[in-house]
Amino acid sequence: MEKIIVTLKDGSSREVEKNTTLQEFVKSLSRSLAKSALAAKVDGKLVDLRLPLAADAAVEFVTFEDAEGKDVLRHSASHVLAQAVKRLYRDVKLAIGPAIVNGFYYDFDTPKPFSSEDLAKIQAEMEKIIQENLPIERLELTRDAAIEKFEALGEAYKVELIRDLPADVTISLYQQGEFSDLCAGPHVVSTGRVKAVKLQSLAGAYWRGDEKRKMLQRIYGTAFEKKAELDAYLTMLEEAAKRDHRKLGRELDLFSLQEEGPGFPFFHAKGMIIRNELENFWRRLHVKYGYQEIKTPIILTQKLWQQSGHWDHYRENMYFTTIDDEGYAVKPMNCPGGILVYRTQHHSYRDFPLRTAELGLVHRHELSGALHGLMRVRSFTQDDAHIFMLSSQIKSEINRVIDLFDTVYSTFGLSYHAELSTKPEKAMGSDEIWETATNALQEALEERGMVYKINEGDGAFYGPKIDFHLRDSIGRTWQCGTIQLDMMLPEKFDLTYVGEDGQKHRPVMIHRVAYGSLERFIGILIEHYAGAFPVWLAPVQVKILPITDRHIDYAQKIAGQMFDRDIRVEVDERNEKIGYKIREGQLEKVPYILVVGDKEAESGNVAVRKRGEGDLGAKPVAAFITEVLTQIVEKS
Repeated sequence: MEKIIVTLKDGSSREVEKNTTLQEFVKSLSRSLAKSALAAKVDGKLVDLRLPLAADAAVEFVTFEDAEGKDVLRHSASHVLAQAVKRLYRDVKLAIGPAIVNGFYYDFDTPKPFSSEDLAKIQAEMEKIIQENLPIERLELTRDAAIEKFEALGEAYKVELIRDLPADVTISLYQQGEFSDLCAGPHVVSTGRVKAVKLQSLAGAYWRGDEKRKMLQRIYGTAFEKKAELDAYLTMLEEAAKRDHRKLGRELDLFSLQEEGPGFPFFHAKGMIIRNELENFWRRLHVKYGYQEIKTPIILTQKLWQQSGHWDHYRENMYFTTIDDEGYAVKPMNCPGGILVYRTQHHSYRDFPLRTAELGLVHRHELSGALHGLMRVRSFTQDDAHIFMLSSQIKSEINRVIDLFDTVYSTFGLSYHAELSTKPEKAMGSDEIWETATNALQEALEERGMVYKINEGDGAFYGPKIDFHLRDSIGRTWQCGTIQLDMMLPEKFDLTYVGEDGQKHRPVMIHRVAYGSLERFIGILIEHYAGAFPVWLAPVQVKILPITDRHIDYAQKIAGQMFDRDIRVEVDERNEKIGYKIREGQLEKVPYILVVGDKEAESGNVAVRKRGEGDLGAKPVAAFITEVLTQIVEKS
């Protein structure tokens, strides 16, 4: 038999018989890897394990630990869903069913909308199909043969998709038992590999996203390799629902979203306290790190956005107006304004690095369906900074920015991982400039010893970037901080400095945000803390509850002492039972509740109740104030 050479991920190689399948090959390597492998990469292309190896190749096996492995498993689960639906409802027509982040969906054309009872029946049928452990096999047909097959099955949506493909293309189908589906794959080897599955919700979806086409029924679900992993994920979703910042924002009176301004959040008095504390923290930290704060206009001339490149690359997300018969745009980003500030003076190499920072209000047009609380809005405040520097200062400045990010995120108990995004398809500048900029970011990460992931083609149109993904208290990740290296805008705006040689040169520019969007960061913190903010951020830090009306004067006296020390304090003077007032304070998630009665008034003490810990007993007022002030200063 003819032999071929297979090179593995670790660089080692194996000799195997030609046309050995990947499934056979992995079994010869490792029993445990064979049990966990879901698909493979052959010379970088993701394929089924049933594929025979026809020539020398580099092979890497993919498991559920890999993002590709999760997608393969969940895409296979979507086929199990479609098979279950076709078994139960024969008149339903199939549309599409991809894997998505954390799950999958499938769209169906059904005469009668699905109900929650239908979901339970479909779930049970899916579990039956998984138990049957049906082989999932790839078939290839000509375009005409595929059209004939799906016309015979009465699957008009599949026929439409095939007709949109070139005439000479080979069409792939996947077969499992009596069910077949149009699909590029890859898939797991059998339905039994799907293991743990859960259908989650129903929604409407237009065919091919076109609102002029028919509304289909979409079923969402998720799948995991192990039931324990599925159970943990579902528990996390339940916890996330309790922490939903829209719900807590309403209950704690922090902000509102109103139909008079969709996507434009209204911050209430208590929400403004949190916002102002975050801004104060940001300002003090940026002074410490050598930034100068600036402020630039919200509306700037259309010509500026044409010069910056936003007109060509970002126009569909912008708002426009006309002033004195001239076109203007509401800024979607702060950088052109920061550049205009730079240009107001002549600069020398001695000025560098020059760090400017701005809490700038920007507006971006988002589709109404994409709006989501504070997480996706149409107006938000970016904590932008622009650093102008020499090429030789790139690495040291990136490291300095990461030091600042470390300080910010650790203050809130948020860990992070980094992702490096490279040149997108629509980009300004030559490959050489992009390569220089990307290498500089990569070297800074590696010299710092940071683990990072590369996102090919996901950079900004003007430069590569490092994104910082924060992990919250229940394990979810959020993209917030960004460092973008830009060698394009200094060129477009003819930015210069005088070098040591007395000649003019181009500066290098870094764009960076720590919070990202202040509104979104507040939303993240609401969910991270479940509304129970640390003392320094809490809108009300101390609530004093007099037991009866005769204790109000003592409560107000203590409140005055705290107010003079800038502690945010309220006195609940209502004629209600003390137990009721305590429960209300707990629902408001106030860090400290102080109960005062005859005994406290006579001794000069307060009875302290701490959020999450309950009754701590009596403390002298002065000692309690010192304790609270220490927590505020230390942001503990």
